[in-house]
Parts: sequence; C-alpha cells; structure tokens
Amino acid sequence: MMIFSLTCVFPIIWMFYSSLKTQKEFSLNIISLPQNPNLNNFVEAIRIGKMQNYFLNSVFTTIVSVSIIVILGFITGYFLSRFTFKGRNILYILFLSGMLIPVHGLLIPLFIQFKTLHLLDQRLTLILPYVALGLPLAIFLFESFIKSIPVELEEAAFIDGCTLQKMLFSILLPMCRPVLSTIIIMSFLHWWNEFPFALVLIKSDKYKTLPLGLANFSGAYSTNYTQLLAGLVIATLPVIIVYFIFRKRIIQGMTAGAVKG
Repeated sequence: MMIFSLTCVFPIIWMFYSSLKTQKEFSLNIISLPQNPNLNNFVEAIRIGKMQNYFLNSVFTTIVSVSIIVILGFITGYFLSRFTFKGRNILYILFLSGMLIPVHGLLIPLFIQFKTLHLLDQRLTLILPYVALGLPLAIFLFESFIKSIPVELEEAAFIDGCTLQKMLFSILLPMCRPVLSTIIIMSFLHWWNEFPFALVLIKSDKYKTLPLGLANFSGAYSTNYTQLLAGLVIATLPVIIVYFIFRKRIIQGMTAGAVKG
C-alpha cells in the first residue's frame, strides 16, 4: 500500500519541482531535480498564458454552481424526505436517474439546445449544465441524511415560533454539515476540472476556464512543458487546499444516514 501510495503522490511532486526548471533543463532530464529553481515559468504562465483570467473564470463558475447545487439540493432533499404527495416517487426516481445517464452523451443535444436558445458562449453558459448534472447526487445525499434526523426537532422549532425558512437554514442545515461538506468537495473537484462541456459550449477566450486555458500551452508542433506544468500547479493548488479542508468529512458524509435503526 505504501508503494502504491507513492506511485499516486510522485506525479504531483514531479509536477511541482518540474515547474521550477527551464525548458532546456527539462528536456535534458525530465526526472531530475532542478539545479537552479526559479519562478519564471509561473510569471510567463500568467503574463503570456493569461492564467489569471482563466483562474477567475473557473472560480466564478465553480463557486456559483456549487452554491446553487447546495441550496436547491438541500431544499429538494428536505421536501422529498419529509412530505408524501402524489407523484413523489416518480419525481424522486427522475432526479436519481440523472446519476445513471452518461453525461458526455448529452454533449451534442445540449449544444443544439443552447445554440437554438442563444445561450452559447456567455458568462452563465456553463453554470446551467453544471447545476443540472450536480443536483441528482446532492438531492440523494441530502434526502438520505435528513431522513435520519428526528422530525421532533422541527416540530419543537415550529412550536417555539420558528418560521420554515429559519428552521431550514438555521437549524436543519447546520446539522447536515457532514453531508454538506461531502457535496461541496465532490462538486468542487468535479466542476473545477471539467473539460468537455467547457470545450463545446465556450468559444470566447474571456469566458474560458482553467482546463481550456491549459490547452493553449500546446501548439501544433511543440509544447512548452515547463510553462504547462506551472499552469497545472496553479490549477491544482485550489483543489488540494479544498480537499485538505474537508477531507475528514468526506467518508462521514457519504455514510451518514445509510444505517437506520
């Protein structure tokens, strides 16, 4: 297991120290440590590659998408877990079917729909599919977790004069912190690194996200690998930071609510 772990960690370490090399030094030996480490590749990645623009676009798209997924998933999961109404099971199955559909099979029909509705290549273009594809898992996890919370807590809150909105976001949502952390980190990791939908739906350089921006370092006949690795470091750091912040709650959130009785 230690050897297997090293094989997973080494590419990340290699990416970090290789980004400190010059292109000539990297070409001579791609494995060796840098003889004279420097940050020129990061400067060039920002100056020439415009990584700061792609970074801000990714931050905006990911944060807005994750926020909407959390809010809509929590509200929908609550009503599906607490209320019984006509068509409830059909609605629940429709939401869960979103986890069974291969998302990349939707690229062509989604592109045709967005083109017809004139929604291509805009600031909010990627948010719509990201939210739609991220909701099924969020609803499933919230619905399963809220079922494990005693309904008497909500009844006591209503007796004390608490409104539905205050009960949801001041009492119930904080109790869902384990599953909330899981949804945030899984959604963040998924949509931060998403490439196919961004490639098909976005054309303008000012709306491109980090995965699309990294492709600019590869030309038709050559690739600037050291600047590309510097760009990868810039794109990877937020993912690593978010993972270490929420890592303790990932398994806890996935298993919470799974055992009844």
